[in-house]
Amino acid sequence: MPTPFPPPLPEITPAPPASWLRRRVLTPLLGLLRQGLSPSQLALTVALGVAIGAIPLMGAITTVATLVALRLRLNVAALQLISHLMTPLQLVLIIPLLRQGARLMGNTQENELTLANVRHLFATDWRAALQLLWRAEVGAMAIWLLAAIPVVAVLYVVLKPLFKRFIKERQVVEA
Repeated sequence: MPTPFPPPLPEITPAPPASWLRRRVLTPLLGLLRQGLSPSQLALTVALGVAIGAIPLMGAITTVATLVALRLRLNVAALQLISHLMTPLQLVLIIPLLRQGARLMGNTQENELTLANVRHLFATDWRAALQLLWRAEVGAMAIWLLAAIPVVAVLYVVLKPLFKRFIKERQVVEA
């Protein structure tokens, strides 16, 4: 007796490729949720990552994020991810923060932080140029620090209930 052929398998259509946002942001964050981060830890990680990512000092994000994550016992990789995703924000904010920082630290109109003025100072008096940039950076860091405190607080308060609800929904779906 011949063996009957198995029924044909239904044709499987491949899933459409995931978007960049889903691949690079949402999937890693969901992976962190599965690793056991509490909603408050995840909310604090995202809030601090946004603030650290906007720091007006090029090259400082990695060091600052690592030190903060280790000190607060947060996931270092998650804080790094969020901080580095904020790089476009950092690039948009760095020049205005440096200009306002220079004004805050008492630079005069003739010693204003402009590209032409910095070039002129480096050509004629490089110490004055470094002093101008140093004062602008110190002022920019002060402005950033004052702005970062309420930003972190607001993001934490807003994100914590969202992550709690999301985790409850995930537990219902997985059960």
